[in-house]
Amino acid sequence: MVKRKDGGGLGHLPTVIGLMGLVGLLAVADVDGGYPVVGGAAKLGLSSNPYRHRERVVRRVESLKASLAAGTAPSPSPPISSRSRVYHVTDYGADPTGNTDSSAAISKAISAAFRDPSDRVLMAGIADLGGAEIHLDGGSYLISSPITLPATGGGNLKIHSGSLRASDDFPKDRYLIELWASHSSASDSKGDNDSTDYNYEYITLSGLMLDSNFRGGGIGIVNSLRTTIDNCYIVHFTSDGILVQSGHETYIRNSFIGQHITAGSDPGEKNFSGTGINLMGNDNAVTDVVIFSAAIGILISGQANTLTGVHCYNKATGWGGTGIYLKLPELTQTRIINCYLDYTGIVSEDPVQLHVSDSFFLGDANVVLKSVKGVIKGVDIVDNMFSGGGNGVNIVQLDESNGKFSDIDQVIVQHNVVSGMTLRSTAAKASLDGNGSVWTVDFSPVLLFPDRIQHVQYTLLANSAFPNHALRNTSGNQVVIETDVAVAASVHVAVDQSVASIG
Repeated sequence: MVKRKDGGGLGHLPTVIGLMGLVGLLAVADVDGGYPVVGGAAKLGLSSNPYRHRERVVRRVESLKASLAAGTAPSPSPPISSRSRVYHVTDYGADPTGNTDSSAAISKAISAAFRDPSDRVLMAGIADLGGAEIHLDGGSYLISSPITLPATGGGNLKIHSGSLRASDDFPKDRYLIELWASHSSASDSKGDNDSTDYNYEYITLSGLMLDSNFRGGGIGIVNSLRTTIDNCYIVHFTSDGILVQSGHETYIRNSFIGQHITAGSDPGEKNFSGTGINLMGNDNAVTDVVIFSAAIGILISGQANTLTGVHCYNKATGWGGTGIYLKLPELTQTRIINCYLDYTGIVSEDPVQLHVSDSFFLGDANVVLKSVKGVIKGVDIVDNMFSGGGNGVNIVQLDESNGKFSDIDQVIVQHNVVSGMTLRSTAAKASLDGNGSVWTVDFSPVLLFPDRIQHVQYTLLANSAFPNHALRNTSGNQVVIETDVAVAASVHVAVDQSVASIG
């Protein structure tokens, strides 16, 4: 039992108290086995059972006595290699007020995080940094050169919680944060879109405000694997808010991107330029992202990308803007689900395997299918809502200025809800009542493709007679049914342009 100082006992009380910590100090109070004082512990929300505290203290003190008697340290300090892997940029001289250039200081913090990686690796050649963090401490930092990672590569790293702003002499062809191994220039360092040589893996950029100061872009990612951009706000770019080239599986989510800080109806909207997100790689996902000013919201030239919950009101179609532009003829493989196209629509060149569903198109926003080589296959545009101003704008349009679509297969446009715009579909039904021998049902106002009815199903319901009847013609998207005698009847017709090719 530890005695009061005037009662003798252990001779190294300050050392013992320091090792015991706060709980032991609060629990040890009385002499000769009396109950320890527990009021302080109770105030801290700790257990107030005096016997449990007393027993713990006794065991701890006996252990300390044995250690001291043996001349060994009771509990050695953690080795240097176990120190925190959180690197605060202010510790390396970064200025959180943004008054002086912090480029070099932030670079030092990143170099420290990469200095002594473990022997573990992620993908071959990519060192596992163990979850190291570059912490910006809520500061706003002025930088005159891009924030880059060592060219040797690495992964399992997070950069977060602060703001970066480009200085007036920041290079105009660069990005505030660059994840690629060569940093000579943006144009020189972009990799082959088919490259499988990854430089970085599992890098997370989170809680960042990036202001490009109209000098280049926000984030550039090349040949990186499993990158996450989460809860970022990227503004004042002139090229791309975010560029993703090659690599694999970049996830962009819960972020806001705009060339100009606005909330719509901006007087300078017609002058918006740049691209919010430029996906030049495969298998990426953009989820719950708002793009509020740019000439193009999302430009996609890679395969198998997914967009969900994206809200584009970047630059209205009337000013020449595009919400989502799919520029990968014949290799589209893109899914656009539950998105909001706000006065700016979707354009897809020679779409092959394109899915658009459960999305909302406002202000005459629509889908344009653009012919490059005349190929359109495996397209689903279904279950969307379109709302316009009553100007007769088609919800889905064919741009055949470069030539007609000639290779058409499995194109399904149907089950869309339309208000104030013109419905277009690849399937339609109609009924016609009359008295005669020729029945013509015109589907040209609604069918998407001209002169392309592949399947017809009809019923002729005569009031009394039993005439012979036949389907005679479908040219011009008009279905002509003829009876051998004049008869009073109702004709019900269903047509389809989306029938798959057989053989």
